[in-house]
Formats: sequence, structure tokens, C-alpha cells
Amino acid sequence: MSAPLSRLRLKLQRADFALDVDLELPGQGITVLFGVSGSGKTSLLRCVAGLERTPGALVSIAGETWQDDAASIYLPTWQRPLGYVFQEASLFEHLNVRGNLQFGLKRTKGADSSALSAAIDLLGIAALLERKTNQLSGGERQRVAIARALATQPRLLLLDEPLAALDHARRQDILPWLERLRDELKIPMLYVTHSSDEVARLADTLVVLDAGQVKACGPVAEVLAGLDIPVVLGDDAGALLSARIEARDARWHLAQLAFNGGSLWVRDTGLPLGRQVRVRVLARDVSIALDKPSQTSIQNLLPCVVQAIGPDTHPSQTLVQLLCGQSVLLARVTSRAVDELQLVPGMQVWAQVKSVALVE
Repeated sequence: MSAPLSRLRLKLQRADFALDVDLELPGQGITVLFGVSGSGKTSLLRCVAGLERTPGALVSIAGETWQDDAASIYLPTWQRPLGYVFQEASLFEHLNVRGNLQFGLKRTKGADSSALSAAIDLLGIAALLERKTNQLSGGERQRVAIARALATQPRLLLLDEPLAALDHARRQDILPWLERLRDELKIPMLYVTHSSDEVARLADTLVVLDAGQVKACGPVAEVLAGLDIPVVLGDDAGALLSARIEARDARWHLAQLAFNGGSLWVRDTGLPLGRQVRVRVLARDVSIALDKPSQTSIQNLLPCVVQAIGPDTHPSQTLVQLLCGQSVLLARVTSRAVDELQLVPGMQVWAQVKSVALVE
């Protein structure tokens, strides 16, 4: 049985924008709030947490109402069963990791040590328990902060750009742990970021915000494949595919990925056959041919149908939405090429995929 939906209806006036959202979200998995700085992502999180009072609001998390002004229901922050993880891990420097975790547990009514033990195992921090916090890397500090939030057995986990303060290497260290949270926890998570890499790797549901308004909301692959969202993503516009490791070519160190629309060859990273993976195909890495190319170095050729054609961020470029089986790709080509090829919706074409990236 699926988890009850969450409902957020919020309005908040800021100096430079007005947050005005009405969202119905899945009751589990990661919902990513995406947008440029100042689009209202953190304000939305603060409203959900009760740190900002918003008249007329409705905050219902997986069927549990935290605020409904129409029914005179309002739970203050301390009564809302949530965990909040910030950009910087706010750990007590005078306590070791174990002390930080136990301190958070003591302040939570009804929490028990089994939840803390489960969080320690889930985040892989058992070996860090006796360390002082100043001996931790940035990624380790964030894992401790997330474990502390989970130890309180929250009904909702809020993560406000938890990787923003980390360098690239530390981000790569912690991303697998966040994937594990997504795959193993049954509670909903709201995750704020302006990183398209984090969107592709972590999101189940994607909400795109701009100046406090919702520009798109839905399953991540569906939203990313739309022609309006690439304007927000810019050079990172592209499609996200769900695929399976189907075969490998040991001689050339390649793996074949099967998806609902064909197959793609990628560099073999040693993942086992049958493994489900996410695949990111950027629009700038897809070109279009009217006939099946021959004598080409490009290994991934897919028969497709032009689904839609839309403008890009510069008038010289055009985005073409392609339907390959039941999967959608985006291609960024010049507007002149669209004219010369006389591309129109419904036309049969070939997509040439120059590069494919596994995102997990």
C-alpha cells in the first residue's frame, strides 16, 4: 500500500518575491526543491518546519496535519516530528560523535536507543563514535548530523543544501549514503539544492521553483524531459533514464544498458548484471539524423520520433524532444539544423548519443 500523500499550501511575502505554492507530494522518497538562489526553496522548508508562520497555510505530512488554519490547527516547531539538516552540520565541539548523537536523543520525547542504532548503521558512522567533531571531514560531519536527525524518528526529513559546503570529493563520498536513505527509508524527505547533479542522482519527485512560484512538479524523469525546464538547467538540460545492466563486452570494457526504448553502451564500471541504474543523457550530447548513420564513431544510435520542438536559452539553439520507445530524450541542435532538416513533430529520425553518464 502506498504511503498517504503530503499536502503543502503556503504563502509567504518576502522583500524580493512572494512564496505561493500548492503542492501534493508522495508520502515517501526524496522530493527535491530545485531552483536558483532566491527562488524560495529554503523559505518553503522553514514554513513546513514552522519556523515561519504563514497565515492560511495547510501542512499535511503523509496524512498527519501539522497546520490547517481553516481548522484552527497549528503545531509549533518543537511539536512537529521532523528532522532538519542544514548546510553546515551544527555539532557540539566539546562532545565526541557519540555525545552529539545522545544529546539529540535525550531532547526528544519518546525516542529510543534502537532508532539511534539504526541511524548509525544506516549512515555507516559506527567507527566515528569516539572521535571529536574537529577530527571529522565535512562529509563525515554531515553524516553525523543526518544520523542525529534520524535518531528522533521523524515523520519528515528536511535537508537544506546538505552538500553545498563540501568540495567535489566530499560530495562524492556522501552521495551514496543519501541514495541509501532514499532507497531504505519509508519517510518523505524534502531536499533543497540548485545542483543538477544532485537532482539526477537523488530525486524521486522534482519541484522547480522560480521567484516563489512552482514552475513544474512531478516524477523527476518526466519533469527533466519537459521543454520548459531545460531553460532553468541551461547546459545541464537532458533526460534521465531508468535502465538495467544487460550485458558487458569484456574485450572493450563496455557495459550495455537496456531501457524502455532501446539500449546504450557505456564504460564498464563493474556493476553486476541485472543491476538497476539511473542514466543521464545531456541534450548537448544528442544529435539528430534523418537516416541511420553508417561509418560513424558514435556507438549509440536510437530510432526515435520527434515529439516536440521548443526554444533554448539562445535563439541560435533549439531543443528537440524525442520519443524512443516509451522513453524521452532531449537533443540540443542549432535552429538552422532544425530548418534544414525540416524537423516537425511526428517525424521519424535517428538520435546519435555521443555520451552517457551513469549517475549511481
